[in-house]
Amino acid sequence: MARRSREDAEESILRELGGWIVYILLIIGLTYFIITFVGQRTRVSGSSMETTLQNGDNLIVDKISYRFRDPKRYDIIVFPYKYEENTYYIKRIIGMPGETVQIKDGYVYIDGERLLSDIYGNELIKDPQTVADPITLKENEYFVMGDNRNHSMDSRDPSVGVLTKEDLIGRAWVRIYPFDNIGVIRHE
Repeated sequence: MARRSREDAEESILRELGGWIVYILLIIGLTYFIITFVGQRTRVSGSSMETTLQNGDNLIVDKISYRFRDPKRYDIIVFPYKYEENTYYIKRIIGMPGETVQIKDGYVYIDGERLLSDIYGNELIKDPQTVADPITLKENEYFVMGDNRNHSMDSRDPSVGVLTKEDLIGRAWVRIYPFDNIGVIRHE
């Protein structure tokens, strides 16, 4: 009798242990799925998006919405910097596919018209770099800029250049830190 209850106890422990292993594997799989396909946390490093985002802000990036819709002008997006592994940039979409972008006299022009609703730029742009002359975006290309225009490495810089939809990891969605600034990020 004592032997049978000992075997029952061992079997119960193994069953309990197996249940925990399945539970842990399920949690790991679900976490991997969410981070890969739904959203991920990222940290803002630098001042290129001031005053909208500050150095040290922690964000959740929505990685799923661009699977169902195209990016829009003024979306704040995250993309990998192609010349440095594990480095990601966060910028705002300014130019859309098929549009002609130019910076002259410190202002952004889209298809020859000054972008009057560009309320995100903190100051006149001092260096237009590659868009001193007009550039026309191809189908599926986006021109991005930081809100802190004179302190941002963005599509004006040849090392960043224009982006395609496939380059975009996702759209900044929620600020989760600092705690006094928690909330959904305004894009428009």
